[in-house]
Amino acid sequence: MTSSDMEIRRTVAGFAQPCREAALLQLATSFGPFLAGCAAMYLLYPISPWLSLAMALPTGALLLRVFIVQHDCGHGSFFASRRANVMVGRLCSVVTLTPFANWARQHGQHHGNWNNLDRTGGGADIYSACLTVRDYLALSPFRRLLYRLPRHPLVANLLLPPLVFVLLYRVPFDTPRAWRSERRSVHLTNLALLALFATLVLLLGWREVLLIHLPVLAVSSVLGVWLFSVQHRFDAAHWTARSEWRFVDAALEGSSWLRLPRPLHWLTGNIGFHHVHHLDPRVPSYRLRAAHAALQPLRATPPLGLGRALAAPWLTLWDESAGRLVGFRAVRQRA
Repeated sequence: MTSSDMEIRRTVAGFAQPCREAALLQLATSFGPFLAGCAAMYLLYPISPWLSLAMALPTGALLLRVFIVQHDCGHGSFFASRRANVMVGRLCSVVTLTPFANWARQHGQHHGNWNNLDRTGGGADIYSACLTVRDYLALSPFRRLLYRLPRHPLVANLLLPPLVFVLLYRVPFDTPRAWRSERRSVHLTNLALLALFATLVLLLGWREVLLIHLPVLAVSSVLGVWLFSVQHRFDAAHWTARSEWRFVDAALEGSSWLRLPRPLHWLTGNIGFHHVHHLDPRVPSYRLRAAHAALQPLRATPPLGLGRALAAPWLTLWDESAGRLVGFRAVRQRA
């Protein structure tokens, strides 16, 4: 590691200190607006189901902030207390439908191995791995089709996200059997969800519960998965083979700084400063902006604008000759 890399990591590590007051404020401004949005939908439903449905868009977006709180708790960065992180993370999981311990450990593996071209398979995460053009063209036509279909933006970013959160997270689908506590977290989350939604159905009716919470989750999952997908697959992202992989370079050149309007950074819990997050996952989300400002003079990271980010889901293969990500259409003529 070079002296410059060491200085970069020391600078960012200086922000890896949770602040209880900031954490409590973020907790309140995450759960509060989300719960208010759900309440508004229930109140509007008898007046106009369509108006209630329209409220699913802002309410689903607000659920992203709750997920970022859970994400921070999974890294142990939201509070200084491990116990507080676990308790709040579990609370969030009942709202996000995402088993806390299981997701946190799976996500921890992502942080140990990202933008690595040698990571080509395993698990259900199609968003943190990609084939090279050479490897893709070496597949049979049928296997190319199997690789291509789930990665089409309409499938990967619209169809699959709700299915993942509603159905796939109900089972420990790719959790090793040795991960006993993580597998148990899946089942305990399911029991908590059963109790919560059974109570809501008894009090408010099954139709209202279904037509309110399902659209909210669909909106949140689509937005959240899109955010996750553009964090490492965008037009300027750099991917390398394992032998050439370097931690600081992978964080700053392979993770995006998604430049959003300030209200959208607030809504997404500052996760757009993803290059900083990969430099040190212990930095809580409410300190990512400050860490980014301290980092820029040391090694400036070019921003990813919203327009380029919207086009990023089409980039699915690494072109070794061009040194950049490309879409399937760009290599069709080579097949």
